[in-house]
Amino acid sequence: MSTVETPMWLRATSADEDLSPDAFKAVFRDHPAGVAVVTAQGGDGPVAMTVSSLFSVSAVPPLLAFSASALSSGTPGILGAEFLMIHMVDEASLPLAQVCATSGADRFSGELPWARLATGEPYFLQPAVRIRGQVVRCVDAGSSTIVIVRALEVISNAVPTAASRPVVYHDRSWHVLSDDSRVGESPRKGTAGRVAAGGASEAGKGSAGDC
Repeated sequence: MSTVETPMWLRATSADEDLSPDAFKAVFRDHPAGVAVVTAQGGDGPVAMTVSSLFSVSAVPPLLAFSASALSSGTPGILGAEFLMIHMVDEASLPLAQVCATSGADRFSGELPWARLATGEPYFLQPAVRIRGQVVRCVDAGSSTIVIVRALEVISNAVPTAASRPVVYHDRSWHVLSDDSRVGESPRKGTAGRVAAGGASEAGKGSAGDC
């Protein structure tokens, strides 16, 4: 059986050496990821950050997680908050994600309409779907922190439209998903191999696969 050798730039030179940052980033640049905006009330005011690391962990209990980079100005406020708002970015709200991903931008200047829940959490008005959650655990991981959140409620303020198409981040660019991007058949409800929350197949429990 023939084998294909991994190029040197894509592997560590020894078992004791880490894979190079450039090689690691190159792999994930080609891995599309959904986009979300996270907001919270920080000690010095409202904070917001765009993340492309959001994923579901469990449906029972309803848990989600994302990574917050130490390089982001919004991270201290996010990590200091007990409750968060997670905005599921769609095509119509892409400008929000772009602003919240821009270093030094004033997310709450008023150009992007925002308000507060009765419980105090700041949120943006444009995305159709948001999740209010409570932080249950933070785990240090390299130069980032993994934030695990229990979803408390889903807040939707609009009927889905063509402008509600999902946005993904791929190779340092924003992309919109549509029916034209669909390939293969979707798993049918009730089949043995349907995909469960967290990306694992219920049949084999295999793994399915910041801005």
